Amino acid sequence: MATILYKLGRFAFRRRHFIALFWAALLAAVCVAAVNAPAAGSSSFSIPGVEAQKAYDLLEQRSPGSSADGGSANIVFKAPAGEKMTDSDNKALVEETVKELGGGAEVASVTDPFTQQNAVSKDGTIVYAQVKYTAPAKELKDSTKDFLEKTVEESRHTGVSVEIGGDALDTAPESGIGEILGVAVAAVVLVVTLGSLIAAGLPLLTALIGVGIGVAGITTLANALDLGDTTSILAMMLGLAVGIDYALFLLSRYRTELAEGREREDAVGRATGTAGSAVVFAGLTVVIALAGLSVVDVPLLTKMGVAAACTVAIAVLIALTMIPALIGYAGRKIQPAGTKSKRSSVRKAQTQADGKPTIGTRWATFVVGHPVAVLMLGVTALGTVALPATQLELGLGDDGTKPASTTQRQAYDLLSEGFGPGFNGPLMVVVDTKDSGDPKAAATTVTDEIKNLKDVKTVSPAVFNKAGDTATVIVIPASKPSSTQTEDLVQAIRDKADGIKAETDARVLVTGTTALNIDFSQKLTDAMIPYLALVVGLAFLLLMVVFRSILVPLKAALGFLLSVLAALGAMVAVFQWGWLADLIGVEQTSPIMSMVPIFMIGVVFGLAMDYEVFLVTRMREAYVHGENPEQAVVTGFRHSGRVVTAAAIIMISVFAGFISSSTSMIKMIGFGLAIAVLFDAFVVRMAIVPAVLALLGKYAWWLPKWLDRALPRVDVEGEGLRKQADEEAYNEDAQVPLIESQLQR
Repeated sequence: MATILYKLGRFAFRRRHFIALFWAALLAAVCVAAVNAPAAGSSSFSIPGVEAQKAYDLLEQRSPGSSADGGSANIVFKAPAGEKMTDSDNKALVEETVKELGGGAEVASVTDPFTQQNAVSKDGTIVYAQVKYTAPAKELKDSTKDFLEKTVEESRHTGVSVEIGGDALDTAPESGIGEILGVAVAAVVLVVTLGSLIAAGLPLLTALIGVGIGVAGITTLANALDLGDTTSILAMMLGLAVGIDYALFLLSRYRTELAEGREREDAVGRATGTAGSAVVFAGLTVVIALAGLSVVDVPLLTKMGVAAACTVAIAVLIALTMIPALIGYAGRKIQPAGTKSKRSSVRKAQTQADGKPTIGTRWATFVVGHPVAVLMLGVTALGTVALPATQLELGLGDDGTKPASTTQRQAYDLLSEGFGPGFNGPLMVVVDTKDSGDPKAAATTVTDEIKNLKDVKTVSPAVFNKAGDTATVIVIPASKPSSTQTEDLVQAIRDKADGIKAETDARVLVTGTTALNIDFSQKLTDAMIPYLALVVGLAFLLLMVVFRSILVPLKAALGFLLSVLAALGAMVAVFQWGWLADLIGVEQTSPIMSMVPIFMIGVVFGLAMDYEVFLVTRMREAYVHGENPEQAVVTGFRHSGRVVTAAAIIMISVFAGFISSSTSMIKMIGFGLAIAVLFDAFVVRMAIVPAVLALLGKYAWWLPKWLDRALPRVDVEGEGLRKQADEEAYNEDAQVPLIESQLQR
């Protein structure tokens, strides 16, 4: 592989105009397509195979046009102190508001709390009306939302508290200043690492081109493939991080090759052949981890993973081609390593003359000299941080997780106050009576059975569709949606289903947000082992090919587990327990969103293997070229430690920039990835990995002979390039006597 990439690097260097025009044309074409593409609709959240989803699908089939997926708003009224909403003036206000809302655009129906069951609290101080819309919440027109807010605002002038719950006012994720700050920090780190503004600008430019192509492509296909709002944000997050890092590694290796006296074209080729090989395998690991999310069989998660994987693949291709091309344009403005300025050149010369080691060399020497202590300290520290992960709670975001200042959260709290904590997590029981001889009797049987169950507060009468073959029953639990009591109630209703089926020939399905969350969490739990087996297994084989070792890939996988568990522990402490919550703008503690852990595991695994490949490849390269195992570790740090540190800081900065997002899931993923990279790069890869390699010695690179013969050779270390250079040097030396003899003649 090193030889192929060497030729690719030289080709891109020589044909820089063609390469630059190709990527510029592709970016322009995709951007034009994105501008002219139809607007993305509301992405559907479906979980194939689970009972809650089957119930939703049945309702959509039996009651088309019922606006089951339409947006909704709960208008909650609370009377002033000493009054009731049933008082004539307050009642008239509610009825006037309901009438006015009913005349709004895109409104399917509006309920009157005084004609509905269970819409007035027992003490009469709180009532609510529900507005159902014909369009999904994210597709509602701005004028529709403005009309809703204006109508409610007019009702507040009477002294009655009026708040709006539901999803009608939900907005698309907003980008904050954090993303810009993250890129700014990355730019500063690049300048410090590469020594010039021009060199620092190249990784930023290529990363932005890659992200531009990826995000524009997602926008183009968003409507056709039903891609959600968060898909492009996550692709941008990962594309920026890996795009900058991959370009940084290639540029750093190029400057090292220049420092060894090679011509620029040859240095570009060798940098692409060596560091480029590491980029290919690191990127391939990330792509495997992201695309592997498809085994979970949740369409939204699959689309997010595949979209992000495509963006990472684009980042790899751009790094391998555009960086050599841009180096060609930059020419001598990119200096060899150690010649950032005259002062740094003098300092480097003095350091070499004095024989003083670099910081990376001193750290590696310390770790190699005290491997047991460093290993124990690192494992203990990460294990301690990981302890809160044992209290991990999963959930789907609702109005109860929003900041207390929002009208959605205040409406949520008023409903809990007036109707009990379970009111915000109603269960919808769908009764399929198509095969039943007496549908109404079957529905009555279902409601009677549910009323006798524990933790049930209210059960509404069954409501049939027009065909009379499907009924819905709304069950209000006595406990809050995230409680174990509510989870037990869902299971208890499902346990009754078989008996009801045998008695009435009616099929009973439980759905609703709470039931969907329970099913989703269970599906993710069931998929975790197959997903880890697939991703870790493929990555293990990949790393075994790269490092020609069994123990090094095993160590990499175990280090990843430490990193991700510690990151999950930190997330629980911040988002569930509220530790340091104010520092990152978490206004309300809540369970971790259900899909965040498995998505984070996939991304963190890929990124962890990135640093493993970049750092350990240089160690193996030194070992292959004759150094003893301990010295190879030190050499690897001397060449890669500074660059890996810079790359980690860049990635942490980019991820941390998304913590300012207004979307809970993006905020959680941004924090989780930033803290995971911090743990993995600076504790696992910089401390635990060299300690383990020092303890293993030469056995770290052991591989059975039969397996060595079976595995393909990819030459990540550039051994083929070194042999080629030696042969060229030998041929040149052999020709010297011949030339001298010809001159003498």
